[in-house]
Amino acid sequence: MQGLLAWVPLLPLIGFLILVGIPLFYRREPPESVIALIGVGSVGIAAICTAVATAAVFWQTPSAVVNIALWQWMQLGDLQLGINFHVDWLALVMMMIVTGVGFLIHLYSAGYMRKDPDFRRYFAYLNLFIFAMLILVMADNLVLLYLGWEGVGLCSYLLIGFWYKDPVNGTAACKAFIVTRIGDTAMAIGLFLLFYEFSTLNIPQLITAADDPGANREMITIATLLLLGGAVGKSAQLPLQTWLPDAMAGPTPVSALIHAATMVTAGVYLIARMHPLYILSETAMTAVATVGALTLLLAGFSAIAQSDIKRVLAYSTISQIGYMFLALGVGAWSGAIFHLMTHAFFKALLFLSAGSVILSLHHEQNIFSMGGLYRKIPFTCLCFTIGCACLAALPLTSGFYSKDQILLRAWEFREGFNSLWFAGVLGALITGIYTFRVLFLVFAGTEGTASVQCKDANTPVMTIPLAILATLALLGGLLTPPLQAVFGTIVEKHPAAWVEGVAIAMPLIGLVVAWQLFRREKKTGEQRSRVTKFWFSGWGFDWLYDHLLVRPFNTLSRLNHNDIIDALYKGTAAFSRQLNMLLSASQNGQVRWYLATFAAGSILFLALLVAL
Repeated sequence: MQGLLAWVPLLPLIGFLILVGIPLFYRREPPESVIALIGVGSVGIAAICTAVATAAVFWQTPSAVVNIALWQWMQLGDLQLGINFHVDWLALVMMMIVTGVGFLIHLYSAGYMRKDPDFRRYFAYLNLFIFAMLILVMADNLVLLYLGWEGVGLCSYLLIGFWYKDPVNGTAACKAFIVTRIGDTAMAIGLFLLFYEFSTLNIPQLITAADDPGANREMITIATLLLLGGAVGKSAQLPLQTWLPDAMAGPTPVSALIHAATMVTAGVYLIARMHPLYILSETAMTAVATVGALTLLLAGFSAIAQSDIKRVLAYSTISQIGYMFLALGVGAWSGAIFHLMTHAFFKALLFLSAGSVILSLHHEQNIFSMGGLYRKIPFTCLCFTIGCACLAALPLTSGFYSKDQILLRAWEFREGFNSLWFAGVLGALITGIYTFRVLFLVFAGTEGTASVQCKDANTPVMTIPLAILATLALLGGLLTPPLQAVFGTIVEKHPAAWVEGVAIAMPLIGLVVAWQLFRREKKTGEQRSRVTKFWFSGWGFDWLYDHLLVRPFNTLSRLNHNDIIDALYKGTAAFSRQLNMLLSASQNGQVRWYLATFAAGSILFLALLVAL
């Protein structure tokens, strides 16, 4: 079984290497069917290996842990690291999401990206992305995890800027790469501190050492806050959330992969994996919960004001990841991972459905140009509606069960009405508003200017993933992962019935508000008040960072373009040029000059020998 699990990350890597190496062996570009078979097939087989391992080992023994030692990676003093995997139920849930949902996105991409001139490069990047994410979730030490962490950052850069000929896409890719590097730097410093304090970065050993009564709790607090900085960057939480809306520049299946199955969930996984350290620091736990609560509200209000269908879903992702951070901060570890899983199902469904809408409308993304599409693309409408119901957490959907766990735990965390529970409930209302607003504007009412030209672009290879994801989104609430062996059993209290009733009522109230908002916006179009303009701009964070950081840095660079370092480089270059001109003057092509120089040099050399 260990060998089977070891193949899970290797298969996408092999697919990537084959796709990249094809030009070395064949002059002609292979057919799209062959490229899709390699890209989709490698991830599909990895998903099958994960499913077989789950059925054979983990369902029978929920407390099972599989350790896989492949080879020694590095040994530097006390630091001994290997390419080793640690697979428990937490890692397994992530592996099933990455390979399972990743496979469906790959399959959908085979139809969505057909006839793209860079079809092979696209699937090569996707496979590398899956490989990096699997390394991240399976790693048994923080350095190997960091390798996968940086790998998904690189792949996100490549995929967001996939259509690089458009400068806007390149700018969005650079923004994502640079902003997430801020968090990654904080995380790297956190790893240094942990190694300095505990002399190991092996995750099980680190957790055991930190649990010792004599461990330095202040150092643990600082290190966990730095790890939170890394998680905030990768999962697009405040204050590093600005890169994610612009990441919509990539192909829509890429958006589904980044938002549902891979990159933005990495921060949630990191905190959940290191939860024994966070439990030791009340300050770190409070910081995680506060970041999550603020993010889910700010991103939710921004989603209400958007007019681009993909940006609505982007802000929705930021908000839902905020729910997961809130859950982690209040100790609802299993609830956070459960919501991560259900979110992967319905958010992938929403993005892929949005991709079908965009293709059917000839790449139109403005929701105010849509409307009445339920008549022309009924299957896509059904899938999008199911995704919206799950995102809004309507009763009996998967989103309801996972979000309900978070809200109940937030209520129990401070024993009653508290700011974190209130933020979660208000977030549920806002989610219902922006979710059904986009549903009504796209599919209900009269046809918009773009809807008139609508032609269903779904192919069978795109329809199958949508159908499977719709089923998982509806029934995913029944697939509660047995994470008690990882996080322990939490004794749940049963709050008053009205607390549960509030959680159920919020998305329904949001639906009613969204209908009224839809009726008004259908008449007025994209007219915005000052408040909605502020929300539309993402609460002005881009403007703030531009004036606070970017412009001062550029001004300083222009003023300091001739500093000491530059003067040293320029002086070296100028000296080299002058020396080159001096030596070049001696090369005049006259043989007598060359012979005279040779004779003079020989005499000088012999004189030196005699003198010595």
